[in-house]
Amino acid sequence: MSTTAHKHPIPARAAVLGTGFMGRLHVESLRRAGVEVVGVLGSTPAKGHGFCAQWHVPRAYASLEEVLDDEQVDAVHIGTPNHLHFEQARAAIDAGKHVLCEKPLAMTSAESRQLVDLAARHPELVCGVNYNIRFYPLCLEMRQRVASGELGRLFHVAGCYVQDWLHRETDYNWRVLQDQGGELRAVADIGTHWLDLVAFVTGQSITAVCADLSTVHPQRWRPAGEVETFAGPTAKSTDRYPVPVATDDYAALLLKFADGSRGNLWVSQVTAGRKNHLQLEIAGSEHAMSWSSDSPDELWIGHRDRPNGMLARDPSLLTAVAGQHCSYPGGHVEGYGDSFKQCFRAFYGYLQSEDRSTPPLFASFADGHRELAVCDAVLKSSQLGQWTAVQP
Repeated sequence: MSTTAHKHPIPARAAVLGTGFMGRLHVESLRRAGVEVVGVLGSTPAKGHGFCAQWHVPRAYASLEEVLDDEQVDAVHIGTPNHLHFEQARAAIDAGKHVLCEKPLAMTSAESRQLVDLAARHPELVCGVNYNIRFYPLCLEMRQRVASGELGRLFHVAGCYVQDWLHRETDYNWRVLQDQGGELRAVADIGTHWLDLVAFVTGQSITAVCADLSTVHPQRWRPAGEVETFAGPTAKSTDRYPVPVATDDYAALLLKFADGSRGNLWVSQVTAGRKNHLQLEIAGSEHAMSWSSDSPDELWIGHRDRPNGMLARDPSLLTAVAGQHCSYPGGHVEGYGDSFKQCFRAFYGYLQSEDRSTPPLFASFADGHRELAVCDAVLKSSQLGQWTAVQP
């Protein structure tokens, strides 16, 4: 996809499922990508209508059936709680709609495998998972440099994804509950972003894991009402009641990759002061590279025999693919919201492409399934206390 193509709106129309944190991000980013948002579906009619009034969206749907019956809708964006993803994605594909789903693609790898198979039976539809971190320009730059052989043989990768929004036992969100978020939480919620990114950048799949998981707060104090993601404390202690929590607040993972290289990742949602910090460092036989979401416009390049370098994001200095996914010149920071916009541009550009023989840059349903297979191995490894192979 060229930079020139990005200058003009993409003639497509989307409906967004969910009116929380992700719903807002999708609506805003779709508009920035030139995609018309024709309506949203909230968890209640009141939430849907309130969202439409605030964000000037034309239609608040009363049900998923209304969304799928609307001939104006070309694509469905799924930003609802995890336990709804599978049924909503399946229904959207059956209705002939393109689908971009928030991660995780489903609650289990058995469900995600069904979605991969269903999507394969409908090659006319484009189905993706929103692993947006791929679309920071310098992450694309890392990928191009690894693919060119510039780093030489890969030795190992290391990194983290850490947050603090669930630091206290009074911090609560639906994601902490197994029946709504899944058996894994920190690993599935943010760890899979890192795991997808490292596979995307290196081109190597994870073949085995050794995992240690910890639930720091086995009991959390739930407020009487629901709490939106990253909303912070919203209820007094007298308005709360205790709920048991078994999902992971922290995880440490050792990784083996298909080429024999190694890796390690630590994930936490209880690290005070870390709001949304992802770091990835790759060591190769020629040199190393490191990138952090806290400084998204800087790529550190490490050398053994000469001074280290720092590459600033500037489309005129980047490889072609990375440069094409920059919207602004050097010195004008591109961040979190821009990664959504670039992901959506890639998705809708691919949707309208006459040639789909080349794999897309955005994550496919198969990529989403792969992350759930890794999660299966993580959970099993933690339970058994040993290395566990990832089953494709």
